[in-house]
Amino acid sequence: MDATPIIQAAAKLKDLAALYRDVRQTSRALGLPLSDADATVQSMPDASPAKWHLAHTTWFFETMVLAPYLPDYPLFDPAYNYLFNSYYESVGARHPRPRRGMLTRPSLDAVYAYREHVDLAMDRLLQGRVDVQAAALVELGCHHEQQHQELLLTDILHLFAQNPLRPAYKAPEPLPVQRENSAAVRYLEFGGGIVEIGHGGNGFAFDSEGPRHRVLLEPFRLADRLVSNREWVEFIADGGYRNPLLWLSEGWAKINAEGWTAPLYWEPVEDGYCAMTLRGMQAVDPAAPVAHLSYYEADAYARWAARRLPTEFEWEHAARDLPPVGNFADSGRLRPRPAPAGEGLLQMYGDVWQWTASAFSPYPRFRPAEGAVGEYNGKFMSGQLVLRGGSCVTPAGHVRASYRNFFPPDARWQFSGLRLAEDL
Repeated sequence: MDATPIIQAAAKLKDLAALYRDVRQTSRALGLPLSDADATVQSMPDASPAKWHLAHTTWFFETMVLAPYLPDYPLFDPAYNYLFNSYYESVGARHPRPRRGMLTRPSLDAVYAYREHVDLAMDRLLQGRVDVQAAALVELGCHHEQQHQELLLTDILHLFAQNPLRPAYKAPEPLPVQRENSAAVRYLEFGGGIVEIGHGGNGFAFDSEGPRHRVLLEPFRLADRLVSNREWVEFIADGGYRNPLLWLSEGWAKINAEGWTAPLYWEPVEDGYCAMTLRGMQAVDPAAPVAHLSYYEADAYARWAARRLPTEFEWEHAARDLPPVGNFADSGRLRPRPAPAGEGLLQMYGDVWQWTASAFSPYPRFRPAEGAVGEYNGKFMSGQLVLRGGSCVTPAGHVRASYRNFFPPDARWQFSGLRLAEDL
């Protein structure tokens, strides 16, 4: 008798099948506004073509789930293992990341045919008896695809920003701009002490969110809202990009080498700034959270404001009892929005990812998973900083208090901003 644990085709498996269908349909919908050319071009080495995102997420299910767990599964095209592998060295050679935009073939239609081929096979798999390990890989693959849904949008924005026509991904009607003064920032106090950090209990989490462990926090204060565009304009006007005393050495070298004088996509106009958005060129909303900042810029602003960035442990401790609701991709806005009225911590989720002062490093007792999926997060625990909270292009339901995003300190093309902290 086979001793492999089996999930029967009952409620849990039906939920997993529904999650899979929803995620895959969402990705398909994200691709609908794009032409084959839109989906093929790569704007920089750190970004990927939309077509590649759609194919790579499909490759994950084919390679990690179908090939080992669905008997007699026929590969759609063996060459795709080379074209659409991302960084899984143990799986085989792969097309160089900076040259993904050279893949004019397969066409976008061929990639959709690939997705349909895999979806039909996944439907067969999920209608039967699925062992526990396969089910865990399906769930991981769904959350992995949600990550790529966000990357697809941020990468398309970066691509369209390079086009002099400034095309809009979504209907470019102007969104309302709140020009009156926003509420003054308030700081909420947290007493510190020994707290538990990391994912615990039921529900999905990536491996880097655990194990749950104890951390000693000193008493601190955390701003009740995100730093706004209006406040960032004050930083610019006060010479924030020209004062070397505010900047880390690598950050000062970077802004001078790249000529940074404002957040990515900002352009000065007569009455303020405009910025490229997924809705085309739009006026910068003074009351909305500032976005598209590097860690260097966030750190310099915090120093200018006589504050600091929170650690990821302070952020998680503050957010642990808050529901993960906010301005996510499902709102359709695809831009940060001003802080709502209210008491307590606002904008903890959605709008913009929040830089923290913490390096992306393993928690105590962390061990990568066995096999190819062990390359998922652990291999990136060097030279990256942690961001928390999600953004306006993060899929709803994808983040939680323990979720750790990570990027190198000079990354700006993501919807990344900041919240201030200070010591008590």
